[in-house]
Amino acid sequence: MSNFNTVFLYIIPFLPIVSTSIIVVLMLWGANQLLIVKHPELGNERMFPRQLIMLGLTFAGILAIALALPVSENSRNQIIVIIGLIISGVFAFSSNTIFANLMAGLMLRVTKPFRAGDFIKINENFGRVVERGLFDTEIQTENRELLAIPNTFMIKNPVYVTHSSGTIVSTTLSLGYDIHHSMIDSMLLDAAIKCGLKEPFVQILELGDYSITYKVSGMLEDVKSLLTARSNLCRYVLDTLHENRVEIVSPTFMNQRPILEDKKIIPAKAKQKSSESISIVEEIVFDKAEKAEKIENEKLLLLNNIQQYEEELKEASTEEKKQIQVKIKEDSEKIKNLENSGVESD
Repeated sequence: MSNFNTVFLYIIPFLPIVSTSIIVVLMLWGANQLLIVKHPELGNERMFPRQLIMLGLTFAGILAIALALPVSENSRNQIIVIIGLIISGVFAFSSNTIFANLMAGLMLRVTKPFRAGDFIKINENFGRVVERGLFDTEIQTENRELLAIPNTFMIKNPVYVTHSSGTIVSTTLSLGYDIHHSMIDSMLLDAAIKCGLKEPFVQILELGDYSITYKVSGMLEDVKSLLTARSNLCRYVLDTLHENRVEIVSPTFMNQRPILEDKKIIPAKAKQKSSESISIVEEIVFDKAEKAEKIENEKLLLLNNIQQYEEELKEASTEEKKQIQVKIKEDSEKIKNLENSGVESD
């Protein structure tokens, strides 16, 4: 009996730390189940605030366990100070990298300047957005490469976003002074119309010493075919000017290779090949970005459906509630499958 009392007296000081640890673990497990596990339909965007809540609860749990340690008050205060210093040190040492990118990622989520599938340009980097991460943003470039750009870089530099409603496609070229600009305007406008651009217009950018710099532009409504449209515009400009016997060559060409005065540097018209191989450029180059945009659009549609079902659930009868709950579960599974398919493709 005396041995039992001795053991019991030895265990008593540790009961607060043991019970506190058990309570903290159970609370964190329950919060994780309630906030994250039971909501698989939530995407990364909506899940992130819940993950921050879990992080805060974890810090609070660590503090509670520290307060329950069977030590003197001075030792307990020193342990709390050490924990605070460790946490502060982590944030301080990572402020220029991890923490800064994290805060920049939060800012991008609040401002939402772009979404998956959008064309963006930042400095010399151009491509379609594949994923908006917490620390970086992944884009797919014109060479089909995946480029991860730190979020701090996105915040510090201007980001040019191509509107899904349409964008301006243009090209420039230099022609000599021997042809009146009104004729060139008409030809370039005709080329832009053949290319399928809406509301085309021509600008004279510069009157150089030897040539005039023209710029032809037009509205492209289908922004997904941006690369093809840029290439086609140059192609139609070449064809239109050559068909009208206009040579596209700088007058200084005479100083490099003398030619006869009436000689035109115009290639012979060749048989046009099918443009089918050209029309799939974007499908090859931006395959991952295209899939990411499709997944995000489907997820948004399903989330809107779930939100609508939850509103209907409030006023539905018992039998209708069962049917609505089945629909919510089905859509939640579809969202989970979409997210898994996106992860597997990586």
